[in-house]
Amino acid sequence: MVGLIDTESTCAEWSFPADPTAVRTARLRVRQQLHDWGLEGLADLAELLVSELVTNSLCYASAPIGVRLMRPATVPGALLVEVSDPLPDPPCERSADPGDEHGRGIQLVARASRRWGIRQAGTGKTVWFELAPPGQKTGE
Repeated sequence: MVGLIDTESTCAEWSFPADPTAVRTARLRVRQQLHDWGLEGLADLAELLVSELVTNSLCYASAPIGVRLMRPATVPGALLVEVSDPLPDPPCERSADPGDEHGRGIQLVARASRRWGIRQAGTGKTVWFELAPPGQKTGE
């Protein structure tokens, strides 16, 4: 069962079971929320990066995975996204060979976001990234 935790105007948060259907459901929730906020210009990229991070969590987690979207008041139109899981080990950025099926998720997050990082929390972690407002280049 997907649990909606918060949908106030500047934050939306869900908890997904550690099940393969979580990836699709997370993508749908992210796209719908960004539509509701009028941030459709960020939907494709946000959906891709959330999909990568939730998939990475599913490879190792057996407990719920959290996804949170926030609109920072300090940067109108920007988006802060967090994906949390109960595992303490941070994901590793690694080099993937052209034929590899895995190993590009963190590279995508690092290259496509304005900023990103990992925060330890209790026994788990949160991987977060920030997307620039539509029309603003990454790194501005």
